[in-house]
Amino acid sequence: MSSTELPDTRTAASAAARARAVRVAAGEELRSVVLPGLTLTVRARPGTRAGLPPALYVHGLGGSSQNWSSLMPLLADKVDGEAVDLPGFGDSPPPDDGNYSVTGHARAVIRLLDAGGRGAVHLIGNSLGGAVATRVAAVRPDLVRTLTLVSPALPELRAQRAAWPTAMLALPGVASLFARITRDWTAEQRVRGVMALCYGDPGRVTDQGLRDAVEEMERRLELPYFWDAMARSARGIVDAYTLGGQHGLWRQAERVLAPTLLVYGGRDQLVSFRMARRAAAAFRDSRLLTLPDAGHVAMMEYPETVAQAVRELMDDNDGTDKNKKQGGS
Repeated sequence: MSSTELPDTRTAASAAARARAVRVAAGEELRSVVLPGLTLTVRARPGTRAGLPPALYVHGLGGSSQNWSSLMPLLADKVDGEAVDLPGFGDSPPPDDGNYSVTGHARAVIRLLDAGGRGAVHLIGNSLGGAVATRVAAVRPDLVRTLTLVSPALPELRAQRAAWPTAMLALPGVASLFARITRDWTAEQRVRGVMALCYGDPGRVTDQGLRDAVEEMERRLELPYFWDAMARSARGIVDAYTLGGQHGLWRQAERVLAPTLLVYGGRDQLVSFRMARRAAAAFRDSRLLTLPDAGHVAMMEYPETVAQAVRELMDDNDGTDKNKKQGGS
């Protein structure tokens, strides 16, 4: 899974139109990277000085690069940060081949990294993005300096009940049925439901944060592929959970060479807190941060705490070279 394709930035007029449609925080830059059969929107938070190592942030199911807007500025003095909208999410259109599997998303991330030519990155993923980042680190260790996983979507024998609706989206017809059943729900109702599911304490969301999330939800609901991207990506997670052998996510976790930070929330309703110890044992060079009051998106609830742990990981592995060996796919 490698690529030597070079990125091609869209016209300034097109980029401006896209930037007007999507919220861009102060200090962030938005651009499109066009590859054959694939267009990815990248949200950049340039480092505070030249020569900083690169970082790439990968969001979870139903999320976007905006999920990292609280964490990225806290690390801007350490890394030159970029957050990607996975295919079909955020401002990235669907992939031409319709592949929303974990492997498909991982391939998109690898192609972006290869095309960018920035070298090995500090790779940071949440939920689905954590599973994607695990696969990237396992098959292309040359691309990953350190790995940070916030509530990664790794297989569980007994998923929590709150996660069942997400798994049900993978069933044929369920997404379209849910879209019809909820067609009268307002964007704010949907956002509050998501926050109740993903946050340990939804009260930590500011009024401005709620308004921004509602605006983004309104934009997404107008996209003709919104439910299809959700359903196919949910199916991709379920399928990844059933893979065995060397392609299984736990087996790939054992292959990861990069120093790894694992972040788990005690109030996570989607990824069980009990998986933290198993993950710490699976990744060979790992450290564990547990946040008892956090939910599924600790980088949004407790960005300062997560940022400090990431800093310590980077500082302790500055100049590490042990993860640069080329891997196979």
